[in-house]
Amino acid sequence: MAEKIVTGDEVLVIRGRDKGARGRVRQNMPRVDRVIVEGVNRVKKHQRAIPGGRPGGIIEVEAPLHVSKVMLICPSCDKATRVGFRFTESGEKVRYCKKCDAVIPRPR
Repeated sequence: MAEKIVTGDEVLVIRGRDKGARGRVRQNMPRVDRVIVEGVNRVKKHQRAIPGGRPGGIIEVEAPLHVSKVMLICPSCDKATRVGFRFTESGEKVRYCKKCDAVIPRPR
């Protein structure tokens, strides 16, 4: 199944309190249509201590965002864009930028 936004893509947040923020997708959750973006949607979590392990306290973690709240940033034109799919001559399915019509490679 082809996904428009995958782990490693740079995205722009278009809704919510972090609107305008850019970051890389750390984790993609396609079954629930959510993504975790580095440095975006940070929430405070109260964590209990584990004896002999980690200390307790209040930590900040990145919470998932709905995938409709982010847009992919095209690497060639450096703008937030919608994503389309097309087939190459070899029959491979690739993503492309709807603004500049360039092929968007898979991040490593």
